[in-house]
Amino acid sequence: MPAPEWKFPDADGILFTMDDWAGKIMGVSYVDPDESEMNEEFSDRVKKAIDVDSLISRDSFKGIGIADCASSWKPDFLIKAIGGRKAKKYETTVLFDSDAILRNSWNLYEDSYNIIILDKDRIVRGLYKEKMTELEMDEALQLIINLQK
Repeated sequence: MPAPEWKFPDADGILFTMDDWAGKIMGVSYVDPDESEMNEEFSDRVKKAIDVDSLISRDSFKGIGIADCASSWKPDFLIKAIGGRKAKKYETTVLFDSDAILRNSWNLYEDSYNIIILDKDRIVRGLYKEKMTELEMDEALQLIINLQK
């Protein structure tokens, strides 16, 4: 299914949409800030596949984070600080969804760490709504690698 469009700000208030990464495979981590560690192992594997193993090219793939601010009790300044750390660690962009717009339009889980893998045409090819198993992490990583071909 095609992914519905969205527009969210980063910590500096700059608005981004999927069109900012047109032509790239996307890995979207849609995360309740209270669950920011739930699927971090998968993000670490993707980073290793890019930086160490050269299995994924930054020219063809963009991973981003979107914080589900509406699902957290944490204040915005703390959520932005967490997002800033993640952006630096993964050399990526972290955006902020204050009203659960994406969670509601994409039917994602609240209080979770959702992973969405989109192909270059913005078709959802992988969707993981809870803690990923070892098998799911292996499958999702291989999916990203295969989508580059």
